[in-house]
Amino acid sequence: MSSILDITAVLLVGGMGTRLRSVLPAAPKPLASVGSRSFLELLVRQLRSQGIRRLVMCSGYLADQIEATFGDGRAWDVTIEYSRERQPLGTAGALKLAQRHLQEVDEFLVMNGDSFLDIDFKQLVRFHRERKGLASMAVVPVADTGRYGTVRVDPTGRVLGFTEKAGTSGPGLINAGVYVFNRAIFEHIPEGPVSLEKNVFPLILDRGIYALEQRGMFIDIGTPEDYARAQVLCDRLCDAAFGR
Repeated sequence: MSSILDITAVLLVGGMGTRLRSVLPAAPKPLASVGSRSFLELLVRQLRSQGIRRLVMCSGYLADQIEATFGDGRAWDVTIEYSRERQPLGTAGALKLAQRHLQEVDEFLVMNGDSFLDIDFKQLVRFHRERKGLASMAVVPVADTGRYGTVRVDPTGRVLGFTEKAGTSGPGLINAGVYVFNRAIFEHIPEGPVSLEKNVFPLILDRGIYALEQRGMFIDIGTPEDYARAQVLCDRLCDAAFGR
């Protein structure tokens, strides 16, 4: 088994970002600026600061901009490969398309390109290996789960189920969009547009999905309000990204 630092990270950066279009009309959501850097640069630097240097970006909407900005990754001391979808495939479909980049790995890290979690990636990989499940996810406690939906977890960390966004508020655990998957996950993803959250995870509960609760800063920039909050948190985000 490879060392934890050798793990490949897959970044899901192909979404349309329709809710953010009013403040980001001509760029893909991961290239939204936070201070002087793009949001995606913060994710790349976070991975690099923790020793993860092989990245695969699943691009789609306005993919040329992302590929022109990051190129082969050498400016960030990483290597970047691209898996570009020609039509929207959803989070699982985009991952399935990237399978050819992951033929030689037993496990890999996956991150949403529009959310940032202050996390120790090595801890999550170690947790995944100890539990020996098919998938592990980072979850965070929030005071109001209404916008996200919740993850139901037993005392051992095993995921029991998911509750869709219900419009009702209340505290709970939410999916933070950072995962470790065994390569066998591809056996459970059909071809075409598929969602990890809606289509894949509910069907593989019996194969073992585990959740590791995190207490670090979490933010996604899916709405103008949260994008504005990211600007306020800019210094903290940069500190977390650079491992300071």
